[in-house]
Amino acid sequence: MTQNQTFETAEPGRIPALAQELRDGGYRLVQLCAVAMPEGTELVYSFDKDFDLRNIKAYVPEGETIGSITPWFWSAFVYENEVHDLFGVSFEGSQLDYKGNFFRVSTKTPWKNTANAGKGA
Repeated sequence: MTQNQTFETAEPGRIPALAQELRDGGYRLVQLCAVAMPEGTELVYSFDKDFDLRNIKAYVPEGETIGSITPWFWSAFVYENEVHDLFGVSFEGSQLDYKGNFFRVSTKTPWKNTANAGKGA
């Protein structure tokens, strides 16, 4: 059994097309991870097919939206709503958008801009 893991970077606007391409190629969605960065959020999408793990990174500047991948990977609605509620990233065209009500949190988007915490921002 061969295991392969790759990382690639894509513009946010390319993510939906890549998701469709990967779904059509037999890949499954493994996870969507978000990391607060200065002035935005880095998203890492992971897809798997036969132990071939493809990780696609996209940087979403603060205030910009990214296309949803729920038309091709229905389960992504959980990740996208989580990222929206915790980091403030909006997903355009989501098949199930909780509109900021997926989690009950005491602070709106608590992990947004945490990359600047303690830097006098």
